[in-house]
Amino acid sequence: MKIFTAKLILLGFTTFFIGCKDANTSDGTITATEVDKTTLSEEQLYRPNFHFTPKANWMNDPNGMFYLDGVYHLFFQYYPDGNKWGPMHWGHATSTDLVSWKEQPIALYPDELGYIFSGSAVVDRNNTSGFGDGTNVPIVAIFTYHNPIKEKEGKIDVETQGVAYSLDNGKSWTKYENNPVLDNPGIRDFRDPKVIWDEEHQKWVMALAAHDRTQFYGSKNLKDWEFLSEFGAGTGAHGGVWECPDFFPMHVDGTSETKWVLLQSLNPGGPNGGSGTQYFIGDFDGKTFKMDPSFSEQLSTKKAIWIDYGKDNYAGVTWDNVPDGKRFFIGWMSNWLYAQEVPTETWRSSMTLPRELKLIFSNGTYKLLSSPIGKLKNLYGQTIVKKDIVFKKKTVLLDSGNLDLSRLVIDIELKEMKDDKYTFTVENDKGNQLFFGIDNKDKYIFIDRKKSGKIDFSEAFSSKISRLPLNQNYETINLKLVFDKTSLEIFLNGGEMAMTELFFPEVPYQTLSVESSNKDCKIAILKANEINLTNNSNI
Repeated sequence: MKIFTAKLILLGFTTFFIGCKDANTSDGTITATEVDKTTLSEEQLYRPNFHFTPKANWMNDPNGMFYLDGVYHLFFQYYPDGNKWGPMHWGHATSTDLVSWKEQPIALYPDELGYIFSGSAVVDRNNTSGFGDGTNVPIVAIFTYHNPIKEKEGKIDVETQGVAYSLDNGKSWTKYENNPVLDNPGIRDFRDPKVIWDEEHQKWVMALAAHDRTQFYGSKNLKDWEFLSEFGAGTGAHGGVWECPDFFPMHVDGTSETKWVLLQSLNPGGPNGGSGTQYFIGDFDGKTFKMDPSFSEQLSTKKAIWIDYGKDNYAGVTWDNVPDGKRFFIGWMSNWLYAQEVPTETWRSSMTLPRELKLIFSNGTYKLLSSPIGKLKNLYGQTIVKKDIVFKKKTVLLDSGNLDLSRLVIDIELKEMKDDKYTFTVENDKGNQLFFGIDNKDKYIFIDRKKSGKIDFSEAFSSKISRLPLNQNYETINLKLVFDKTSLEIFLNGGEMAMTELFFPEVPYQTLSVESSNKDCKIAILKANEINLTNNSNI
């Protein structure tokens, strides 16, 4: 959750209690009442086909996600009266498959205790909270109250933690009468509670961002919390404030071993500037989280290990109560460096594609894998397969005469790779070009959007080529590329690493080509799947 100046926050807080605005705000943002005055051009150019976006206005962090009775619930930071950050609410969307979404009415509104910042929601099956009525399973949301009046007064204790509950699967919510349930201990940035049931120790555990570290709290009833421990001082990346943690146990794939994973976002300080999300792997004894020695050794050489190395995957967290012990993740697909300036006016921001996380032990250490959820394949339509493509000079792989490049999932296998640079280009006849690829000599994957289209809204958007460092030269690489109008998500070797970035072409891209820097190279196989939008409720 990003914090802005006290002046702006106080103004928004006052506006909320006077009443929602029905005209342009003073900074030129568009209000909900004016959505119908916009043209379709930005919808056609920039509204994603299968990534979630709000129908109108501002969105940032995903939060409060849970699964129950066949439905995935996605809540998110939302400002319903403008297309820039303002008094935070919890927006709400639902899906039965994580690829087709239906936006629901706003779930939580600000009140006299403050804005509703990020948090989480849990399915309280045993009614430990006492909020249940004997018939319906209570869903309990745990969130941060941010008090703009206290901030205006220069106070430190501006953030506290509150709860609300729902007895109708998240359709309506009642705030707990004794909020806040966790007072501020004197920490300026004290927010974004992520709660999970710790089955081994039979209690709820909260991970909470506390300025430059994570604090852990425990509870038996979701209302009374005790401090357990803290983690992170001097560990990992510290270029900015820590935010939006997530904390959960995972089985190590193919074994009976369990490890705990801590996701920890921070802004700024990301791997390519601005926002980013790092992770840690270790053990939790019910009170203290300690990194596994092998992971700690890996971290000592890399300084930080990121769930995504692109500029546009932030504040990602996972769903509660997913069946079969699966762990599904989604992030906010933007960056605080330019999120409020991107060239969409009707709405601002989208979410990443939901991803399945897996934990593996490989080459003496633990790694977190992330890859697109399997149900995305249900949207596959027309498919093109090509084999043994030899190239050196620029060679066209796909064009818009065969497939729609604005909605593709492409799998590419490069074999017999050399110490060379492999550059892919998507482009259009306006001269817009997005470059990405692999430098197998200097060992990095890159995305270059300096010529990708509209870039003048922010110098930070395109002034630096994003890089994902590799620890070796590869003989074989498998890439999964997910294109959706204004975004590219790259997954390396089954999700070992990922990069996510936005772009805004003036017209849709028309060709995908590849070239190498100095030697003949070969794509062993290319498989391109066009996403079928017929049954997708996102559009």
